[in-house]
Amino acid sequence: MRPMAPAQVRQAQSSLSGFPEWLPAARIVEQQFLDTLRRTFELHGFSGIETRAVEPLSELTRKGETSKEVYLLSRLQADPGEAEETDPSKQLGLHFDLTVPFARYVLDNAGTLHFPFKRYQIQKVWRGERPQEGRFREFVQADIDVVGDGSLPLFHDVEMPLVMHEALSALPIPAVTIHVSNRKVAQGFYQSVGVGEEKLAEVLRVVDKLDKIGAGRVATELVDGVGITEEQADAALRLARITGADAEQLRADVLAALNGADPSELLVQGLDELAELLRSAAHRRPGAIVADLKIARGLDYYTGTVYESFMAGHEDLGSVCSGGRYDSLASDGKRTFPGVGISIGVSRLLARVIGAGMLEVTRAVPTAVLVAVTDEAHRSASDAVADQLRARGIAADVSPTAAKYGKQIRFADKRGIPFVWFPGADGELGSVKDIRTGEQVQAEPATWRPADQADLAPRLHAADDAAGRVGERS
Repeated sequence: MRPMAPAQVRQAQSSLSGFPEWLPAARIVEQQFLDTLRRTFELHGFSGIETRAVEPLSELTRKGETSKEVYLLSRLQADPGEAEETDPSKQLGLHFDLTVPFARYVLDNAGTLHFPFKRYQIQKVWRGERPQEGRFREFVQADIDVVGDGSLPLFHDVEMPLVMHEALSALPIPAVTIHVSNRKVAQGFYQSVGVGEEKLAEVLRVVDKLDKIGAGRVATELVDGVGITEEQADAALRLARITGADAEQLRADVLAALNGADPSELLVQGLDELAELLRSAAHRRPGAIVADLKIARGLDYYTGTVYESFMAGHEDLGSVCSGGRYDSLASDGKRTFPGVGISIGVSRLLARVIGAGMLEVTRAVPTAVLVAVTDEAHRSASDAVADQLRARGIAADVSPTAAKYGKQIRFADKRGIPFVWFPGADGELGSVKDIRTGEQVQAEPATWRPADQADLAPRLHAADDAAGRVGERS
């Protein structure tokens, strides 16, 4: 019996682009990925929540996103009795990420939540963008965040990427390294070289495109578009080239990049925060995190630490998870709730893993045992065996026909089901056959279990062409 090959672990064909539908074997991959993420998050004390799919358009665009990114719901309005509204405060749309609805959730439930509040959220989101590799209009996202009431200690900035790195390391994918920076470092550096306050956000936005458009175009856009000097643009690119995991060397490199300019107070604060993160991460999970000062994160609500991450050998995919600190995640005018979090685009990651043929699945069904049917008059005996196996947590199905045993075995083999159970005649003991090895033994459904407990569920392992790059996980 062969495992499900990479060609079988793929996306179902569909004419509606941007909305992935997985075949059964690929769905098993997705479920095991999600189970691993959920288990890791809960081990670290994160509580699972789910928010509604719909939010007011005014909330969805509050952080600067455009309505073109949002799927509007023209027939679902705040007041069902009203005609279709054009006022953004009345229009509703599907959420395009999980941060905006989470901020609203915190405000709605601030009176009952216990802070700091640690939550994970695994849900579908919808985004109106052009479908392409790794970019979907409907996709699964997995977020972890911790939110404080009034303040949030900086050690949480270390906790977020380390938890996510642990979760990603438990998946059967190539190694992921999380790259970190700090918005205060970038903003403080630009201040130090004379960039005006009114241009800081725009400089950050342009530098964040460095990997996409290259240093030359970034420099041109900074000078011609943003309006800073060539010397300031050169300084910004010097900063963006700095990487490393050694805290003190990083500090020295940043100060050297100033070319004699005095460091601003904000720059010193950002360097202190980033250095502490690097030292703590190196102690707790060596190799997980590296500083990368070209990371700026274009969204303006990030106020300190920012994260992006890259999968070894697949850097062309871009960041597989990202996030950062936002000191004003939510506010009701009296209380402010700072947060820090990191998010993984699960569907984006799966599309690459599945599309590249990295994994095989031992079977495309959860069934561990197919109970054969001797003849239709005795189907109830086969049903009874299956019920006893299920009661003990062993996934079992009953053959749909009472064909010759050879055909029933082939039915199981096509689906990757490892065991076939042959009920005994009235009062006689039945037997179970491992159709992979041909071994057949007498057994009682009330006591039998497979010798290898891993056979109870489908397993993922590296495809032949990915051997050595992806480890087996059960």
